[in-house]
Amino acid sequence: MPAREVQSAHGPESFRGSPIIEPKSLVERLDLEKLFGRDAPLHVDLGCGDGSFLCALAQRLPEKNFLGIERLVGRVRTAARKAAAIGNMRVLRMEISYAVRYLLPHSSVETFYLLFPDPWPKRRHWQRRIVNEKFFRAISHALTSGGTLCIATDRDDYFEKIKEIARENPNFATVDFAEIDLPHTKFERKFRAQDATIYRLDLRKVSPVR
Repeated sequence: MPAREVQSAHGPESFRGSPIIEPKSLVERLDLEKLFGRDAPLHVDLGCGDGSFLCALAQRLPEKNFLGIERLVGRVRTAARKAAAIGNMRVLRMEISYAVRYLLPHSSVETFYLLFPDPWPKRRHWQRRIVNEKFFRAISHALTSGGTLCIATDRDDYFEKIKEIARENPNFATVDFAEIDLPHTKFERKFRAQDATIYRLDLRKVSPVR
């Protein structure tokens, strides 16, 4: 039986079952309303790690649904334990690019968070970086009209490459970074403690000019 939750005027009050999503198919889009037990704006953390960031955000915004996507099983289990008492959060163990491209329904995501992705700093490994033209196209398909992709990294070279790829995609417009009091990820806390510069970019989905 899929996990269900009890609704209130302020959002989900309780949650029964595991918050881990186990897709029955790897070629069919997720039924988000069934998985969350309601229809609500969806926010997705791409590489949610131990889930600390997403759990804190889900508790702040009970009127929205939150999905964390993570590849490593240990991190997924940790995030799931934290999400067990939060009715509006789910966790999916999957490669990020695959999940965005094949499992998220088109025009279903209000906000994506890509926070401190693996920078693969050695030049010979740059092809492994998640941000590329295909990734942006998949993100664009999954975002709602006017939806946002929020990116943060501590690597200036990666940041410049991300901006370059974004400028070449007509489906996105760069908007001023919103100084929102978002929870800090594990990596952000680490970088702040080291007084490292954090580079941020907000991209909004737009209709290409024809």
